[in-house]
Parts: sequence; structure tokens; C-alpha cells
Amino acid sequence: MCLAMPVRVLAVEGDLATIEIAGGTRIASKKLVPEIKAGDYGLLHAGIIIQKVDPEQARQTLALYEEIYGQSASR
Repeated sequence: MCLAMPVRVLAVEGDLATIEIAGGTRIASKKLVPEIKAGDYGLLHAGIIIQKVDPEQARQTLALYEEIYGQSASR
């Protein structure tokens, strides 16, 4: 089973975005969501941001992950 994770976009360069996830940063494709920019939240699946999400909804989901797993999924 695959799971899409909410992530915060830190920076954008071309079709790539630097994202904050699971205690670090990674590079992800933003080709499917070209309008996403630094400060936005998106859903990450298999290294690709598949949609932009509401910031409050993303924060609530990340808080739930933290409660379940005992660590931040976004840091």
C-alpha cells in the first residue's frame, strides 16, 4: 500500500521543489502542480507532488502522524 504524505515546500527551482519531510529535506518533482511555490503544502507520492493542499489540513494531518508515531513526519 502506498501513502501520500503532506509536505511543506521550502524552495522551488524549475520543475523541482525542496520539501520538508520526516526530519529532513528532499527534492521532489512538482511537474504535476506547476503553481506550487515556497511556503505551500502539497501531497507527496513516490517523489512527486500530486496536489496542493490546504495548510491547516496539512498541519492537522502531520500532527496526527506525530501523535501516532511519536515523531514529526514533517521535520
